[in-house]
Amino acid sequence: MSTRDDHAASRQPTGAILNDLYQLYLRVMRRVGHYRWFALFMKHAGSQADRALIRASRGRLSLSGPQMPTMLLTTTGRRTGKERTVPLYFVPDGNNLVAVCENFGLDTASSWPKNLLANPNARIEINGVTANYLSREATEQETARNMPRLNQMWPAHDTYLQRSGTRHVIVFEPVD
Repeated sequence: MSTRDDHAASRQPTGAILNDLYQLYLRVMRRVGHYRWFALFMKHAGSQADRALIRASRGRLSLSGPQMPTMLLTTTGRRTGKERTVPLYFVPDGNNLVAVCENFGLDTASSWPKNLLANPNARIEINGVTANYLSREATEQETARNMPRLNQMWPAHDTYLQRSGTRHVIVFEPVD
């Protein structure tokens, strides 16, 4: 005969359950990330929701969770002059940050790399802390060093490249 205490002791702690659910969520997201419908959803609704969640939580929460570091990149629109903010995954490379854009594999190019080509100044928010950066296209060596890390984080990058034929790997250097 089992007692209530025996049953409680046999259950996983809440943190372990949440971790298991998060790992399942990541596996599902990484799998569906290859589908066109997911790309369309993320382009139009997911990015807006992620941006709002990151801002509301001051960087503590994002749709991708802690294993996929996300920054809020603010650029100046090349035609409008208005500020544009997008959430992006990134990897650190020394003092620099590296992000990639294939626009979810869609046919149209994303605006943020074009905006940075017109004006390389960027503002980046990570975990509620904002700093200024100068952007540039990554060198071949930087791309070779960082794309495996970006692909490990989000395997759909190669699928997006196959679909769109375009990849922008951008390095952000901190401005003192």
